[in-house]
Amino acid sequence: MHLGSAPIADSSLALLAKGYAWLPDRRARTARSLVRARVMGRHTVALRGPEAVRFFYDERHVARRTALPGPVLSTLFGHGAVHTLDGAEHRTRKAMFLDLLTGREAVTGVVESVGAAWDEAVPTWCARPSVVLFDEASRVLTRGVCRWAGIPVDDVDGVARDLVAMVDGFATPGPRHWRARRARSRSEAWLCRLVEDVRAGTAGAPEGSALDVVVRHRDADGRPLDPHTAAVELLNVIRPTAAVAWFVTYAGHALHHRPEVRERLARDDPAYAVAFAHELRRFYPFAPFVGGRATTDLEWEGEPIPAGTLILLDLFGQNHDPDLWSDPYTFDPERFVGRAPRRDELVPQGGGDPAAGHRCPGEDITVALLSVLAPRLARLEYRVPGQDLRIPLNRLPSRVRSGLVLEAVRAPVPAPDAVPV
Repeated sequence: MHLGSAPIADSSLALLAKGYAWLPDRRARTARSLVRARVMGRHTVALRGPEAVRFFYDERHVARRTALPGPVLSTLFGHGAVHTLDGAEHRTRKAMFLDLLTGREAVTGVVESVGAAWDEAVPTWCARPSVVLFDEASRVLTRGVCRWAGIPVDDVDGVARDLVAMVDGFATPGPRHWRARRARSRSEAWLCRLVEDVRAGTAGAPEGSALDVVVRHRDADGRPLDPHTAAVELLNVIRPTAAVAWFVTYAGHALHHRPEVRERLARDDPAYAVAFAHELRRFYPFAPFVGGRATTDLEWEGEPIPAGTLILLDLFGQNHDPDLWSDPYTFDPERFVGRAPRRDELVPQGGGDPAAGHRCPGEDITVALLSVLAPRLARLEYRVPGQDLRIPLNRLPSRVRSGLVLEAVRAPVPAPDAVPV
């Protein structure tokens, strides 16, 4: 592929080597608004910025259904998931997730359940010499979201490990990827049996719970989801909440390095807690980019994009774009105090309209969870011993290498809590 210039070498190895920095580095070497590359032999372009977000999530321009590679479906999303659909099929299935995961009642329900699970866990942390925050947060989040979803869990540790493995191994070859595939197979089999038992009347589903809604859902063709697809979508309800463990650990990392932020966050200030949650999602690495396929011959700011081109929306680059953010590599929650981010500006979990597009419907829940868990963490007393606190940008998805070990955890004096939505 050259489009009037010298052929472009394949960048797949560079992507693996540089991770989150790959697209920002390529952009820094070009004066164009569109970055061209070749990935896995495919003609690829990358965009960023609010206008690019709107362009990318316009279904007339970009299709997601045919762009997700098999290894991602076999680990992160699952075959047959809502992420693989477009058009009316996508909107009908997505409406189920919107009903479950958006609105004050849904957000409050998840947050209260996870907050209660955190409060139950803290005394057990205090009884141990040390804990790893990433591991403990994943268990708390798993216990809380499964209770809220009406999903009975006998082995919280095992379920949490599998949910984390699916996220941790989706974007990399090797052992992490194969652990993710095994975790998905186990989890789908478990939830498939649960769906069948509920439909057979041998297991219960609390009315209005995620389990109940998914079991009863009918797709655009009027048919209920087959048990496997229902299991896939149940995982797509609970897995993203378990993935908030990444951000909870990043919160601990930020509080360790910014004690003045920790002091402010420990106060009962819901507005600052929300600002902290937004800045945490902007500053720290999560999804590097999202991809789709050009549905027809397109043009972006005078640059041609042939039909079938892989189009990447550079999420990490946009969240650190100096044209959008002053001092983008400085962690500063104050930038969001009194100023909510615009929809297509802050895009750690994708962009666009959650009702019509592929933006994560659980984004409000993520913000609300961080807004109540981060202050709880800030009010804990603990020591941070010497450990590897680096966050490697060449690891996809990245995370604090040590998981953030905390020693001598002590429960705080009880303080009033608020549930921002």
